[in-house]
Amino acid sequence: MHGFAYRNGSLFCEDVDLQSLADEHGTPLYVYSANTFRDHYRRLDAALAGVDHEVAYAVKANSNLSVLRLLAGEGAGFDIVSAGELFRVIQAGGDPAKCTFAGVGKTREEIEYALKQGIYSFNVESEAELRFLDQVAGDLGVTAPAAVRVNPNVDAKTHKYISTGKSENKFGVDFEAIAELYDRAAAELPNITLRGLQMHIGSQLTSITPFVEAVEKVAPLATALKEKHGIEFWSIGGGIGIIYQDALAAGSVDWWDAQSEQDRPLTLTRYGKELVPRLKDLGLKILLEPGRAIAGNAGVLLTRCLYEKQGSAKTFKIVDAGMGDLIRPALYEGHHEIIPVKEPGEERRAVDVVGPICESGDFFCQDRELPDFQPGEVIALMSAGAYGFVMASNYNSRPFPAEILVDGDKATVVRKRQTFDDLIAGE
Repeated sequence: MHGFAYRNGSLFCEDVDLQSLADEHGTPLYVYSANTFRDHYRRLDAALAGVDHEVAYAVKANSNLSVLRLLAGEGAGFDIVSAGELFRVIQAGGDPAKCTFAGVGKTREEIEYALKQGIYSFNVESEAELRFLDQVAGDLGVTAPAAVRVNPNVDAKTHKYISTGKSENKFGVDFEAIAELYDRAAAELPNITLRGLQMHIGSQLTSITPFVEAVEKVAPLATALKEKHGIEFWSIGGGIGIIYQDALAAGSVDWWDAQSEQDRPLTLTRYGKELVPRLKDLGLKILLEPGRAIAGNAGVLLTRCLYEKQGSAKTFKIVDAGMGDLIRPALYEGHHEIIPVKEPGEERRAVDVVGPICESGDFFCQDRELPDFQPGEVIALMSAGAYGFVMASNYNSRPFPAEILVDGDKATVVRKRQTFDDLIAGE
């Protein structure tokens, strides 16, 4: 479920009218639902009941300090991919000892910073990185906790840019080479503590099958590494997909629930039902690293229609947000449901919704049947809570939008709109 719904002809986030937020704070504008973040975190946590586990939120999905603070208050751990993300977690009150540091290209400065902060583990992506981690830890006179990321060569059947679990992807170490790498590390790297094992096969998975296949393939390896090297955790990654199509309707039904299984091949109920029996007897702490599943449907991007342009081939609705504010449609061919903030009537038209940026790829949809909103009206791009603001840019020297966090009837500016002076600060 999520916190966005029409009431009395207007779209609300929890108990706040989105039109009022657009009028007060301007557009483009990101708006997040605090209760949706809480609800999705708690449901993910409950899905692994019966297993020693921790939900480690993937900071890259949405790294606003207020979002991190909210999730830290729920007891979340954090999956980070840079020293900057670790800094954000600490500033938000998160515990470094509940952070795992992933990513294929960690620098010496990042490793040193993370070691000094006392993170739980480095998720290592190659033997070269593991040996470099040993060297840096040795230079500091400390021991570095590490888990190697195994690439199980499982096809997640997701977009090629977000597939990470196949042999041709840049992530992780081949399944067949992992056991020998742990043996060499134990024998040759005195500044490494082998704390766990990690995997992540991709993002926006909408079927339970790849998760089951990967867990069944890697579980014997995890057991063997526990017996031989004493590892204490197994991170099974994230990747649980969300609803992008018909996202508004998803807010009115319990789409994480088992009742939805006929319509969705992956629900949290089914996820837990399939994986918990396969994990509970391993004697390992299980880390789950969701990002999109917590944040995706917790946010919308509000944008105002500026003009309508009727060409010989198409009708364009030109809005004040662009690919610099939300790049997923241009980058991933990502779908976002587009709805007017004012509840629409029955009339629909096939249009392109496009932004002001000087690129033909600057569009949010093409040839889509949408309610016929007019210039001056505000529309919402649904499911924009993950990989939205975090991937924004200042291309065309456009300032970043503001971010609002709604909690009940309270709306708080959690990031101010960037000014022109901000654009050139540091130049």
